Amino acid sequence: MGRAHGHKTRDRNKASLPQVPKNMKSDGIDVEFDRDLADHDDLEAMARSKAADERAKKRRK
Repeated sequence: MGRAHGHKTRDRNKASLPQVPKNMKSDGIDVEFDRDLADHDDLEAMARSKAADERAKKRRK
């Protein structure tokens, strides 16, 4: 038995793993947010986050 004989199963397994599209992946963070309870810092953070998302989208294109 050569060295490659023991590695066949491991190498074949990588090709058969399912691939998840990027748009279906999530970061795992699930947070509820109520605008009525938001303070100035929360609203500022949301505005910064939105601006950063827009810059990232422009950079990807």
